[in-house]
Amino acid sequence: MPAIRLFGLPTDVNSSFERGAAAGPAAIRAQLWSERGNMASELGPELGTDIAFADDGDLALTEDTARDDAMIRRHVALVREDGEIPLALGGDHAVTFPLVEAAAACFGPVNILHIDAHPDLYDDFEGNPRSHASPFARIYDGGHAARLVQVGIRTLNRHCREQADRFGVEIVPMAGFTPDAVPVLEGPLYISIDMDGIDPSAAPGVAHPEPGGLTVRELLAVLHKQTAPIIGADIVEHHPGRDTGELTAILGAKLVREIAALIDRNGTYTP
Repeated sequence: MPAIRLFGLPTDVNSSFERGAAAGPAAIRAQLWSERGNMASELGPELGTDIAFADDGDLALTEDTARDDAMIRRHVALVREDGEIPLALGGDHAVTFPLVEAAAACFGPVNILHIDAHPDLYDDFEGNPRSHASPFARIYDGGHAARLVQVGIRTLNRHCREQADRFGVEIVPMAGFTPDAVPVLEGPLYISIDMDGIDPSAAPGVAHPEPGGLTVRELLAVLHKQTAPIIGADIVEHHPGRDTGELTAILGAKLVREIAALIDRNGTYTP
């Protein structure tokens, strides 16, 4: 089974509204290693005991986006050279572009399961084409996505609807949502989770809370039904300054365990 490498990307320089997500990796990591919980996943295996798991700490990002993108791509390449699977903690959602770019360099265009309140498909948000509101537009521009399925979206404006149509993005409606509506994707599979995809009652620590989101149980059902080998994943946009009782950081830590267990269960991708 593949080993999993956790690393943090403490940057929010491309946030469009309120900075704070740069502190997300440290907050999630603190809860992951806290004695408040343990390393068990709901799938059964435990991190560090049944699942090979290492924490590389945070990358020394600089807030120079081009330089940081290159640093992220290099780190992913090193992880893959070791035959391991990258699991990144953001940071704002802009980091998903270099993460997927690096994955596609290894595997060709990937299938992406994207959990979010927002589609992040803006062509050029407020003059910044690398905004955290734009990573999936950049991913499509680069030819890095074979298929993109978005779950949790509940802020779809006209521009993003047009972008979704242009790129062929599949958006699972939140109205009447059930996990059964989410397709099971083929490999190579990349998973990107923006914490604001979950309802703010369960994940208040985000810069852009949007009522009417996924429950934790719905999210876990969506994840657990995926059977394809996973070649990378990220958990982004936790803003500790907006959190309540560390609920969002605790949920982020749980998602680390669940994604690691899913990576372990689904096995290694072979073209």
